[in-house]
Amino acid sequence: MRRRVYGADHDDPDPGPRPGRVYRELVGGPLDGLLLDVTGWTKVALADGSALITEIGAYGAGGRAEYGPRAADPNKWDWRGDTP
Repeated sequence: MRRRVYGADHDDPDPGPRPGRVYRELVGGPLDGLLLDVTGWTKVALADGSALITEIGAYGAGGRAEYGPRAADPNKWDWRGDTP
């Protein structure tokens, strides 16, 4: 099964990862299982994580799901909670 990348259009015939790009796996929360393209992110940004827009979180449309790197495996980003 090919994984879907966060932000890919739902009608994209190939929403999976692209060669030459760098991804992090989102774990838990509303975006569980998606891949986040972090190509070109700085070390600081990768260490901080990100608040990702989602309509399926606790705050509905316009809300964000916060994800950050797992200490034991920074290639996996764990859900930290939802924000408005």
